[in-house]
Amino acid sequence: MTSANTAPQPRRPEEPEPLWQPDRARVDSARITRFQAWAAQHHGAPAGGGYAALHRWSVDELDTFWKAVADWFDVRFSTPYETVLADRSMPGATWFPGATLNYAEHALRAAEDPARADEPALVHVDETHEPAELSWSGLRRQVGSLAAELRRLGVRPGDRVSGYLPNIPQAAVALLATAAVGAVWTSCAPDFGARSVLDRFQQVEPVVLFTVDGYRYGGKEHDRADVVAELRRELPSLRAVVHIPLLGTPAPEGTLEWSSLTESDNEPVFEQVPFDHPLWILYSSGTTGLPKAIVQSQGGILLEHLKQLGLHCDLGPGDRFFWYTSTGWMMWNFLVSGLLTGTTVVLYDGSPGFPDTGAQWRIAERTGATLYGTSAAYVMACRKADVHPARDYDLSRVKCVATTGSPLPPDGFSWLHEEAVPGVWIASVSGGTDVCSCFAGAVPTLPVHIGELQAPCLGTDLQAWDPQGKPLTEEVGELVVTKPMPSMPIRFWNDPDGHRYHDSYFDMYPGVWRHGDWITLTSRGSVVIHGRSDSTLNRQGVRMGSADIYEAVERLPEIRESLVIGIEQPDGGYWMPLFVHLAPGSSLDDALRSRITATIREQLSPRHVPDEIIEVPGVPHTLTGKRIEVPVKRLLQGAALDKAVNPGSVDNLDLLRFYEDLARKRS
Repeated sequence: MTSANTAPQPRRPEEPEPLWQPDRARVDSARITRFQAWAAQHHGAPAGGGYAALHRWSVDELDTFWKAVADWFDVRFSTPYETVLADRSMPGATWFPGATLNYAEHALRAAEDPARADEPALVHVDETHEPAELSWSGLRRQVGSLAAELRRLGVRPGDRVSGYLPNIPQAAVALLATAAVGAVWTSCAPDFGARSVLDRFQQVEPVVLFTVDGYRYGGKEHDRADVVAELRRELPSLRAVVHIPLLGTPAPEGTLEWSSLTESDNEPVFEQVPFDHPLWILYSSGTTGLPKAIVQSQGGILLEHLKQLGLHCDLGPGDRFFWYTSTGWMMWNFLVSGLLTGTTVVLYDGSPGFPDTGAQWRIAERTGATLYGTSAAYVMACRKADVHPARDYDLSRVKCVATTGSPLPPDGFSWLHEEAVPGVWIASVSGGTDVCSCFAGAVPTLPVHIGELQAPCLGTDLQAWDPQGKPLTEEVGELVVTKPMPSMPIRFWNDPDGHRYHDSYFDMYPGVWRHGDWITLTSRGSVVIHGRSDSTLNRQGVRMGSADIYEAVERLPEIRESLVIGIEQPDGGYWMPLFVHLAPGSSLDDALRSRITATIREQLSPRHVPDEIIEVPGVPHTLTGKRIEVPVKRLLQGAALDKAVNPGSVDNLDLLRFYEDLARKRS
């Protein structure tokens, strides 16, 4: 960032009409409305002023707000806390010192209600699209049985327990049983190769590994026996391996059978642990080195997810929560936390587009989802494939469609509003693995404007800053959070002096969390996400997020996907190529080049017309589906492939070789 100048916002009227507006009945019935009235009575929150006033109070009175959240959701502190926030420095904030609790105890509370014990806690769907249910009492029984077996295996509080598992009920049971004993959960999806898994698990030295023999995806079976064998060889810390026969194969020698560990009828015993006791370890994408092993706490995640799911997502008993995800993405952990609110959680294990592009909508119909979450990329794929969810599926129970993973383009908002679930609440949300939550997104009582996230989340002092640390409104700036959130990492694993943690978020603005995204905060209080700031396009001091380019270019039917890179040249110049992956049957002729150029010039900025438009065989992604921009930039600057990217973090390494070869030819 060499200039404080920022790009004007792409064509947005000063006072646009909302795409969606909640009616009075919806506002009055929303849990966040009831919370505000209660917090006004008991904790001094503003009774009027709507969400804007509540949010201002939540960041100005941070301690009181989080006490109110704990009280509203009846968080069970087995020993009381001394104060809410003993130290608010970042990094190093100390939340609820003295308190003890257990995350899994809260996730299973609905099973204590006799009227709900036989209702479904989990609904599992595979590629047959036939739902299978596990009741609250059944889930509690399995967690109790498995937690007792983990203790018999010698698993103690603080030990790491790992899962190489797809999005199946067994994964949720294993997570909850791990939390119940006070151990630390960590997981990878079975489409990760051995090297990718070892890059993660070897850092944290798990004592137990839960694994499947394979998985089904895209109508095919994928055997993982060889990968599992390699994991067992390369993880000497393992004391036990638990076999889940998803493909029906017998347990390998020396492993334990899942069924034998979950067949007893033990009442769960919940280890009461300090508020900041580790709950799980998540991983950054690891595109430029070993993935960061991000440790989050039992209490911090409990409070953050109760707030996010129970207030922002408006979830509770009677709801069904479906988000397309895998166990290798933080959204899986977020999804399982739906249990905290007494919500039925829908777990889908399979391809997002099998047997056809409309598959996720069919699952939402079959499971009666009330909140359906997916990726912006899937929404745009449905639009391009001419999918008509409203016509072809009964989505009458869907109250909210949420998207994340990348900014939802304006065309995506319009398509969801008109073709998917007409008149539905659309919640585009943005957060990160780093906090396992959202910085901005869903608010059931606010209007939705095309291309915008509704508002910053409660308790999140979200701001846009220029390079000098000046807050900006209606201008592009760095996404920063100026006050601590309870789900911020308590540390990184194997980072004893905190150096790597500090450098990841607090290096640019000391004491302030810099997330690495470009955002605009509008004068109405909404938020626009422009993409990663470390891959921002900066021409002549005018900055633009890559997401703005993708949104415009990928409207063209000939463009399947695109990748734009801005590279500072040694002579002071700036080279900005646009790489395009074409739809079948399309060719990059002069006419298409002209249309791409005209689209960017007219819809965005003449300064951001690419210097070259280059056809590529594909766009590389991380294993969690994000476009790889910074490593491609490094390759084009001449870095060797093994220096530019961690090969185990990429979905298709051969695609990166194309960019490496291009750099070699250019030099």
